Amino acid sequence: MVTLFGVICFNLYSGATQSRDMATLVTDNMLMGSARVIAEAVRVDPGGTVAVDIPPAALEIFDTGFGDRVYYRVTTAWGTLIAGYADLPTPVRDRVGQDIVFRGGTLRAMMVTQPLVGLGPDGAVSVTVAVTRFNQEAMRAHLWFSDLWGQVLLVLVAGLVTVLGLRRGLGPVLRLRDAVRARRRDQLEPFDETTVQTELRPLVRALNDYMVRVQAQMAAQRRFVANAAHQLRTPLTLLSTQAGFAAREGDPGRRQEALQALIRSTRQATRLAEQLLTLTRAEPGSRAPRADRIDMADIARQVLEARAEEALRLGIDIGLEAGGDAPVTGDGTMLREMVVNLVDNALRYTPAPGTVTVTVRRSGDVVEILVEDSGPGIAEAERERVFERFYRVIGTQAEGSGLGLAIVREVVEGAGGSVALATSAHGGLAALVRLPAAE
Repeated sequence: MVTLFGVICFNLYSGATQSRDMATLVTDNMLMGSARVIAEAVRVDPGGTVAVDIPPAALEIFDTGFGDRVYYRVTTAWGTLIAGYADLPTPVRDRVGQDIVFRGGTLRAMMVTQPLVGLGPDGAVSVTVAVTRFNQEAMRAHLWFSDLWGQVLLVLVAGLVTVLGLRRGLGPVLRLRDAVRARRRDQLEPFDETTVQTELRPLVRALNDYMVRVQAQMAAQRRFVANAAHQLRTPLTLLSTQAGFAAREGDPGRRQEALQALIRSTRQATRLAEQLLTLTRAEPGSRAPRADRIDMADIARQVLEARAEEALRLGIDIGLEAGGDAPVTGDGTMLREMVVNLVDNALRYTPAPGTVTVTVRRSGDVVEILVEDSGPGIAEAERERVFERFYRVIGTQAEGSGLGLAIVREVVEGAGGSVALATSAHGGLAALVRLPAAE
């Protein structure tokens, strides 16, 4: 409506200009006709005198009921006044209408020069006719107001059509809005697509798909909270029991054993809390996206150096095979946590004497991180399930929370990569991570 109003304002301005030009053109044509009729009436008498009888029709043409006054002047080529008003200004150009000032008012005037038979080869008369502008202004106003009412009628009709069209067209959208507002927080059932017009059904389908994803995310969050509470309850209960036992034990040796067990349980609880925090940070949308340039070979070297003493104590030979730089773009902290969890998982489940090898290489536009161990491996039927949170293979004796591989998958997918499990060359587990290489 605002755009339409602007267009109409422009049309009205253009209409005012056209109305003025049209009224001026009509007035000029009337002046031209009047001047020609008077010029045709000029004659030369037998005695050589130039005379004229002003035809009444030449003046009555301006009698339109608006009280216009007509002035005229007829002169010869050498300036002799034949008839009319001697002080009437003469237009500058012949047969071209122009505005003049006469007796305190503005008139529209036109001059016509016409040869006269009997005055010699150069004989001619000039007829100037001027008229007040009452009729011209009335004609201009009439034309403009006629256009104005047409434009106003157009606005009213367009506004009515717009209101009715929007009310009819947006009715389904408003009903959909009310349906969305009326939903409870836990009410995520899909909306009926048939309640809106065909053009909006893709939007409703997208909204339904989004609610399905929200339901899945909420279900996963509920499972995560329940599992986390269950996993934390056991070590906390064990800590309380061990602390109470150590406090009651009088034998120094047994008290020391209880304190050592308490320390181990505390470390396990701390590691579980750290993994829960890492998993939360690895979820999409939980952290501001980062685009650091990371060398995965350097990260793998740092992680293995930090775990070398532990591996030596466990009787496990760890090694790194890196063939040059392996740059990727992503969150350096989370990518390091991914390597830490892969190496920790391999050390935890590899019995002594064993081998853990980390290979980092670049293959075209992909960086591959391969972690192999000589442990028992994972059956092919369970290789997909071990990426679930808190899932552990039945019969596993090693300590763990079941979050390591879940963290790995979240970090890898957040970096636009993939992770897969297979059997290593030593008969154990091989975890292959593929990440897009940095330019």
